[in-house]
Amino acid sequence: MKAIVHVALKAGVLDPQGKAVADTLTRMGYKEVEAARISKVIELDLDSGLSATDAENRVKEMCEKLLANTVIESYRFELSA
Repeated sequence: MKAIVHVALKAGVLDPQGKAVADTLTRMGYKEVEAARISKVIELDLDSGLSATDAENRVKEMCEKLLANTVIESYRFELSA
């Protein structure tokens, strides 16, 4: 089983990396870029013997404890066989 975790800054949290990317793209001539937000994707290979419910609970726990700073970041994940 595979879990794909998406972690991004919450709305309203400053994103200096995203600002740098947007500013640089604009300077490069991509005037249509108004803003950019940087996020991360984490792929986890899980034990195939784990039930879907257990996998969901464990990945949520991983996100809450390590993968996302839930004060300033939100996360979502998908599980696939």
